[in-house]
Amino acid sequence: MYAQFFGSYLLSRNAVTPVELKEAISHLSDSHLRLGTIAMSKGYMTAKEVDEVCFLQTREDKHFGEIAVERNYLFDDQLNELLKSQNPDYLLLGQNLVDMGVLTNERLETLLAGYQKENQIDPAAGGDDIPEQTTELVRNFFFTSGRTLSDLMVTYMNLIFNNLVRFIGGDFTPLSPAFVSEYDTNCAVIQRLTGVLPLHSGIDMDKEAAIEFASRYAQMEFNEFDEYVQASLEDFLNLHNGLFSVNMSNTSSKEAELAPPEFTENRSVELSSNAFVVPVIYPFGTVYLILSPDN
Repeated sequence: MYAQFFGSYLLSRNAVTPVELKEAISHLSDSHLRLGTIAMSKGYMTAKEVDEVCFLQTREDKHFGEIAVERNYLFDDQLNELLKSQNPDYLLLGQNLVDMGVLTNERLETLLAGYQKENQIDPAAGGDDIPEQTTELVRNFFFTSGRTLSDLMVTYMNLIFNNLVRFIGGDFTPLSPAFVSEYDTNCAVIQRLTGVLPLHSGIDMDKEAAIEFASRYAQMEFNEFDEYVQASLEDFLNLHNGLFSVNMSNTSSKEAELAPPEFTENRSVELSSNAFVVPVIYPFGTVYLILSPDN
């Protein structure tokens, strides 16, 4: 989830707009990470050195790595390491923003260093998400928004973000949570949990976003909002909460009991005093995660 929360980090620093971020995210699947971005993220080259080598490539028929070694910006062993390394998607997101002209390499260099430091990310660790680190990403995300979550709630939120990646797609960015006691729904599914973590949880979106969300989840194309789309939304939330319950049973011998999910449309729902809503931007629209812990 490094890429998803890097997008949120960029928004919180006013480095990008939501529209620019959505555009960059939409091109992640058809973009390829370049050697200069990787070298800069690992501290092997500065942004100015990367820019210089990119300029020289327009004058010389040579690869980036070849020129960088000739200029003594990289050693041979560093180049070989970079060519073999696995790298997190947040580097690709930053590179897309540079290609769009939203960021310079110099600005990206500073933002990468700040993001890695704030979340204790080791640039040499490679591209795999580590569960303990993604948990800390989630914890920091809420802390910087002015809310400290309990360990159980952090575990719950970490799982739902991972399940969005797993079942819907990783091309999203969460925005800062809004702390509300009432919420006006579009097309929402809400489910009550009792036991280890008493709360009402839900997902909400407009009909156009719901059609694409359901299409991704069911891995089949829906063209209109109907009972199949509604059932897919209900099934996603029920699956997520079921996985949370199983995880709690396996790790703490405590379970979360689930009521049947309920669909609600175009009405206001009352939430608890410590409830919050997290907007999650996808290219197809915004999904709202509704969390209302029982007081």
